Amino acid sequence: MGTFTIQLKDRKEIANGTIAVFFNKPENFEFVAGQSIGLTLINPSETDAKGNMRTLSLASAPYELDLMVATRVRDAAFKRELNRIPLGTPVKIEGPFGFMTLHKTTTRPAVFLAGGIGITPFRSMVCQATKTLLNQELILFYSNRRPEDSAFLVDLKELEKRHSNFTLVATMTNLENSQLPWNGEKGYINKEMLTRFVRDLRQPVYYIAGPPALESALREVLQEVGVEEDDINSESFSGY
Repeated sequence: MGTFTIQLKDRKEIANGTIAVFFNKPENFEFVAGQSIGLTLINPSETDAKGNMRTLSLASAPYELDLMVATRVRDAAFKRELNRIPLGTPVKIEGPFGFMTLHKTTTRPAVFLAGGIGITPFRSMVCQATKTLLNQELILFYSNRRPEDSAFLVDLKELEKRHSNFTLVATMTNLENSQLPWNGEKGYINKEMLTRFVRDLRQPVYYIAGPPALESALREVLQEVGVEEDDINSESFSGY
């Protein structure tokens, strides 16, 4: 863990109202897929009561050349500034932080439960597992309102084709205003949906990332079916 000054390298929209932001990776910066960084804007043109630093999950995998985070573009000073500062602008990062990383016992499946921008640590984990040909069953349930709002959805579908042990279960909860076709799952992640894709609900280790309401609801479902508390890892994205 350390502190580094790095430069903004690129920025692009990856879903409706969602951007991916890329930075050069310091030579001696190492992290484990699923970890986070503290990102501080240096002398921003505006600030607010929350300050100039946010903790963000790394969406990039350890093997990738750049560091990448992703965020919803919200009406907050930090988000506005991150979305408009010029390429080459220096920022400060601290880290890596966090323990929501893939468990070591590969005979136990990993089930990822993501809502919205909570997909970021799981994108990192699945990319790294695909690169290393990890022989472990991975199942990702990914909930969004519409396909247009689903960050990394195309990338995840491609990873599913490349990794025989990875299953993507994407579901949409509000297709009424969608302009894109959707033939996949519909509705919120619930016990019935989990049961259709997970053979034994008490066997995997679970990872939850998303809005607090999603985290709370899914933790309740898992406890109801008998999943041990130690087998549930969670990270809420309040205010994202």
